[in-house]
Formats: sequence, C-alpha cells, structure tokens
Amino acid sequence: MSWLCHPRLRLLVRLILGLVFIGAALPKLADPPAFAKAIWAYELFPAWSLNPLALWLPWLELFCGLALFTGAWLRPATLWVGALLISFCLALTLNLARHHPVDCGCFGTSAPKSQAQRLTDMRWTLLRDLGLLVLVAQLLLSAGPGRKQD
Repeated sequence: MSWLCHPRLRLLVRLILGLVFIGAALPKLADPPAFAKAIWAYELFPAWSLNPLALWLPWLELFCGLALFTGAWLRPATLWVGALLISFCLALTLNLARHHPVDCGCFGTSAPKSQAQRLTDMRWTLLRDLGLLVLVAQLLLSAGPGRKQD
C-alpha cells in the first residue's frame, strides 16, 4: 500500500483536484447572478445570504484550486476543498431526500431537463463529489508525519 503515498500519485491527485476546482470556479465568477439562482434553488440558505455566497464561494474555489495546482498552502487548501465537498454532498443529499431536483451549479448552467433527469444528474454529481472526497483523503493521509510534502 506504499504506492498510495507515492509522490507522483500525490502530485497527480493534487493537480486533478486543483483543475476541477479552478474549472468549477471560472463559470461562477463569470456569471454570479446565475450562480446565486443555483444556490437559491437548493432552498437551504436565507435570501440575504445568496448574493454574498455567490460572490465569495467561487473565489474560495479558485484560490483553493490554484493552491492545490501550484502546491502552495497545500494542507489548508486540501482541508477547505474537503469541507466544500462535504457541504456540497450534504446539500445534494438533502435535496435528493426531499425529491427536490436542482441543477448542481458546479460548472455553470446546463440545458433544461426533466425532473427525473435532474434527480439522476444529482445522484451522479453526488458520486463524483464522493470520489473527489476520496482524493482529498489520499492527499491528507499521504502527508502524514514524517512524510515528504510536495
């Protein structure tokens, strides 16, 4: 199992997570009102918080993605990405449990879909986010005490 801590695997995981979060941030930064609508659709936040979240969250994603990609502030960026993914998973799970279809808002807006299609997309998005959480865990665990950092 030492291959799980191999520096090349760690680098690959770091680059993948960084690119995913950079790619997720850019369309939100380009269209904050559309992202605010996506947040509103989850019906989890008070109205007064939508605009601040739509403005703040993409910048956090971008900074974390850049930090992971460049290797700067690696542990804080990894912890933030993990926290973001856990919150995204919780939001999706709550809406799936309520049978309330929402467009994830992860990479910008998508074409109109039926309720069944959006629920299916939410399940796939949840699985993707859980997979990304596994990558976060790999970064955190492979950086244990006595191990060389990137």
